[in-house]
This record gives sequence, structure tokens and C-alpha cells, in this order.
Amino acid sequence: MYGTVGLFIFVRLNLIFDGGFAMNKNNFSSPLSLRNVQITDTFWKKEMELVRTEVIPYQWAALNDQVEGAAPSFCMHNFKAAGKLNKEKKELGTAFKEPVYTFRGFEALPEDPKHLDDKFYGFVFQDSDFYKWIEAVGYSLTQHPDPQLEAIADGAIDIVCAAQQEDGYLDTYYIINGKDKIFSNLRDHHELYCFGHLTEGAVAYYQATGKDKLLKATMRFADYIDNYFGPEEGKCKGYPGHEIAEMALVRLYEVTGEKRYLDLSSFFVEERGKRPYYFDKENHPDVKLDKEHINDLRYFYNQAHLPVREQKEATGHAVRAVYLYSGMADLARIKEDQSMYDACETLWNNIVEEKMYITGGIGGTHLGEAFSFPFDLPNDTAYAETCASIGLVFFARRMLEMKAVSKYADVMELALYNGILSGMALDGKSFFYVNPLEVQPKACKLDERKWHVKPVRQKWFGCACCPPNLARLLSSIGSYAYTEKEDTLYVHLYMGSTIEKKIGEDTATIQVKADFPWNSKVSVEASGTDKKFTIALRMPGWCRDMKATGLEGAETEEKDGYLYITKVWKKGEKVELDFPMEVRTLQADSRVREDIGKVAIMRGPVVYCQEETDNGADLHELLIRQNIEVQEEERDIQGTKVVGLAVSGLREKAVTAGKGSLYCAFEKPEREEVTLRYIPYYTWANRGENEMQVWTRVE
Repeated sequence: MYGTVGLFIFVRLNLIFDGGFAMNKNNFSSPLSLRNVQITDTFWKKEMELVRTEVIPYQWAALNDQVEGAAPSFCMHNFKAAGKLNKEKKELGTAFKEPVYTFRGFEALPEDPKHLDDKFYGFVFQDSDFYKWIEAVGYSLTQHPDPQLEAIADGAIDIVCAAQQEDGYLDTYYIINGKDKIFSNLRDHHELYCFGHLTEGAVAYYQATGKDKLLKATMRFADYIDNYFGPEEGKCKGYPGHEIAEMALVRLYEVTGEKRYLDLSSFFVEERGKRPYYFDKENHPDVKLDKEHINDLRYFYNQAHLPVREQKEATGHAVRAVYLYSGMADLARIKEDQSMYDACETLWNNIVEEKMYITGGIGGTHLGEAFSFPFDLPNDTAYAETCASIGLVFFARRMLEMKAVSKYADVMELALYNGILSGMALDGKSFFYVNPLEVQPKACKLDERKWHVKPVRQKWFGCACCPPNLARLLSSIGSYAYTEKEDTLYVHLYMGSTIEKKIGEDTATIQVKADFPWNSKVSVEASGTDKKFTIALRMPGWCRDMKATGLEGAETEEKDGYLYITKVWKKGEKVELDFPMEVRTLQADSRVREDIGKVAIMRGPVVYCQEETDNGADLHELLIRQNIEVQEEERDIQGTKVVGLAVSGLREKAVTAGKGSLYCAFEKPEREEVTLRYIPYYTWANRGENEMQVWTRVE
């Protein structure tokens, strides 16, 4: 029997491991190739199939502005316009007149949406939507070959590559508007961000299909950037305003072996935050340089306020932050850089101990889509962007690659089942950008402080970063569930899978059978080799009393929240696990002012919420008893079977002050017995527009 600390003190788990560790290459592991992982899990297979059959085709239509009633993308239009310009340039030769840069705003919209000119439209980073889409396609093709989808992707890649300049530059905003101002606004104009997503997409597609056209285009652009930026004399000393190039360059290095890409990533990370600030050199009109940079605060937004090794608090735009921290973690691992790792560990602990919602959402304020101050986690104005939770998963996996410590996987699991899945409707055809923990639809429409909060998911967004980000993550979920080193398979997430792992010259086949998050039982079976090897099984922080059987003849060790089982795995032998999924009531740290006197409900890794559909209007009138009685019940939410909860509670009768008065003398409120019904948080807003809340007052 193996016990762990209950999730009712979830964030306190981090204290067990505070102080970091001395880096040891022997602890490192790598994600399993998606070719070696077949997801068979009922829950996650459904999500992946949804992405393959619904989300990817739907998003391709959206990128081509073919979804009726959806916000226009203009993405493929821009690539075609840039390609047309390139063709004209080749045909005219020296007679061609290069466009002179014309600033058209951070978002450029057509005067007549039905009749587009050969201009750039949309946000400056519009190219990235396609790059995330092609990345999702690559992962999907790895798991499920589809000649028709591959043909569509090949045609799309032809369009994108036709837009690339002869010198390697590839960003349609500047190709169309004029290249004389390239890299002149690194803070805001996202060229390096788009390059980062291009790289991720190109690598994924190459690894899936063996086709290198987009990869070669990426390398040409990377070489262009490398010639432009760097520590050498005469090169630009800038760095991305919106991070992702940092981890993308590491990935390009790992695929190509070209060390200059790793060096460029390191330069971008190490240069960030040095003084004088690079962004000041760009002469932004909103920056006033006086009295020793009294406006330094604005650089917190881009995580450029301090050199990265000196940063102690997660600040600024939440997505940018966790993308940066992911790149830092990559560099720490590859370079075995202890101080870089220590910085990552400090920032990780700051997020999960002071700035993370119970759903795994991060970014408490819509002002800058940013982290707020410690313990400022409002529910009804929460931003908690889907992309930010996805970035937190990226960060978690990279920390796990340096050492398997369960606290990272606990957070990864929390974000996946809650703050990420909530970003997509159960049918895969509408999306949340923002993931609040409390919604009153009327307030969303009439209170300008809450206009960013939507009571129903949207078909698409002009700024559509989240939908394709979801698609690429869910399509590659196997690479987050498992990592490996020579003699060890690490199981970080429990999902049904068939895994092939090299053990010396042999190939072991590992079968994981699970029905998470509804069923508590998991079995692990290995065969195909007579060599001894280790399977390390995570002991979830939310499970008080994990049980393991079938350990006879095995060497076992508990370490950092993992159960290590070492043996010769004979055919037919199984290790069976049971993770009792008790329903738990959780309270927040009392410094989270919005949640004082309230509790949230969890079962296993799943956060639950109340909806008006099940409980009537005015959810704020509901109270939960201190000693709850819980009944689990099978629920059907728009065709999706889930475990719902029925909990005994109370409804506080409304107090009416009386005619002519808003206030009256206090009297003990009247309460009536009610049954409170909870559904998984990720399934809310699939049954029409209604109220929702995660946190409930306690009797």
C-alpha cells in the first residue's frame, strides 16, 4: 500500500521539494516519440478523434474564412497575397518596386470584407494560426495516417512556401506592407513569435510524414534570423517581445543537430532583461525615459524587467511568461545549467503557490492577459486564457524531463482535465479564450469589467491563438503522458495506451489500461524482453491511499512521488493500481480574498462546478454543508457521459429590504434544504447560456 498527500493541501506539495536539486544527467528523460505511443484510452481517444475529425477540418475552413458567422481569419489570404507579390517580383526582376512600409495597425481590417485587396489583414501575428494548425495535423497524422488530410496540408505548405522571400524571410505582415521595417518593433510585432510557431509546426510535420519542404523553409528563415541577431559585433541585440522562439529553436537544434540554433535560443534568453532595455532603443512613443526609467514596470509585461536568472516572480502576460520559462527549462536541461534550473524552479513555485487557479488556469487579470499580484485570483473576472494553461503544461513537461517529481505532473494533469479542456466545446466547434470560475451572463453583457468573459463559447476569434493551440496539444497528448530514458519508462499521466520502448536491442511493449478520470483502477503490463527495466508510476497528489498489487519479485522504491518498479517483466504479469477517487472539498489560502468562506469540489483530478441548468438561478444563494453527503450519478452532457455529483446543501432565501429602501436591519437568513448538483468544470456552457460557479459558500 502506498499513500500520498491529499490534494486538499495541493499547493503545499511543492514545499516537499523546495530548494531544487543538484542537476544530474542521470535523472533526465525524453518524451516518447508519438510513433511509439498509441492512445487507446476512452477519454483521450475521444478527444483526439474529435480533433482529427472535427476540429482540424473546422479550423482549416476558419483559416480560409469559410465558417459562416465566425470572425474572419484572413490567414491563408495573407499567404496567398504574399505569394502573389513574390511571383510578381520574380517576373519583373529589377523592374519590381519593393513595397515601402506602411503601418496599418496591430490589427488591420478590410473596408469591405466581401471584396479583399492583396493587402495584409488581421493581427500582425496572423501567420501563426496556420503554423499551429499544421503542427496539429502533423501529430494527428502520426497517430492516424490520412492521405486526404495530408494532401490538403501539402497544398497549404506550397502556398506558405511560395510566400517566402529569396533571402529566407517569411512573415506576411512585412512582406506585404514593406520589409524596410523588419525587426524594428520586436516588442509588439511578433515576427519571432510567428517564426517560433512555424518551427514547431514544420518539425511536427516533418517527423510525421518525412516531408521536409516546410522544415527547409524554416531553416532558411532561422538562418536569416541567426545572421541578424546575436552577441557578435554588428548584430542586433534584441529578443522576442512574445516568447516561443526560445523553445522552438531548441527543438530545431534537436532535429537538425545545428548548434547555431541552440546558441541563438540561448542568446534570446540571456539577453532578455539586460539594461539598457532593448525595447527602449525601438523608440516606442508610449515609453518616457526620465528619472532612471520610472516606466520600468511596463517591461514586466514582456518578462524583460530583469535578467531571467534574477527573476523570482511570474509577471506580465501569462502566455509569454510560461513560453519563456519552457525555453529556459529546455536550455537548463541541454546545457546542464544549474542556475537556470534554479530560476525555473523558483518561478514554478511562485506560479503554483501564489498565482494559479484551482483549475490550472493562470493569468488573473484581463489587463494585459497577465499575472496579477500574489493571491489575486478573482473568479468572475478571471482571464485564465486557454493558451496560458497550455503553456503551463509545456513548462511542466520540461521540468519533468529534468527530474520526475510528481508535483509537476500533478499540475500538468490538473490543467489538462480542467483549464484546458474547458476551452473547447464537447463537439469541438466552439471555443473559450477566457476560462472564468464564475459567470453571470447579464454581467458579461452589461459590466464592461467583464466583457472579456463569455457565457457561451465562440465559433472563432479574430485573435484565434487558443483553438489551434488546443488542437496541437490534444493531438500530441501521448508525449506528455510518458517520458523515457534508457532503462526506465515514466508514467506521468494515466491514460490507456500501447507503448513500444527500446530496452537494449529488444523492444518492450507496455500496455496501460485505464479509464481515467472516472474509474480509479489502472493496470500496467509489459512483454517482449527478458531484460530487467523500470517502470516509474506517478502517485497522484490527490490520492490519499494508492494501492498497488502484482509487485512480487520486483524491486520497488518510492521517490519524489513516483513508485519505481524494477523487474524482468514476464508475459502476462500485471501491476494493478487503484487510486480511490474520493470526493474532496478544498479551501483556498485565506489570502485569496474572493474564496474566503467558500469551498470547491474535486473528484480525482477533476474540478466540479454548478450550473444554473441544474440548480436554478442565483447560484450565489447556495450553500454547501460542512460535512457533505455526496452521491455520484451518471450524467449525460450533450452526448458525453460523465460522473456528476449530488451534494446536500441549502439555498438562502432572498432578502427584500422593502419599498423605498435598499438596506434593512440584519436578521438571521432563512434557508431551505436543496440538493446541489455538480458537473465537471470542463463540460460547462454546453447546454446554453446560464450561470456557473466553482466556489460555493459553506454553511
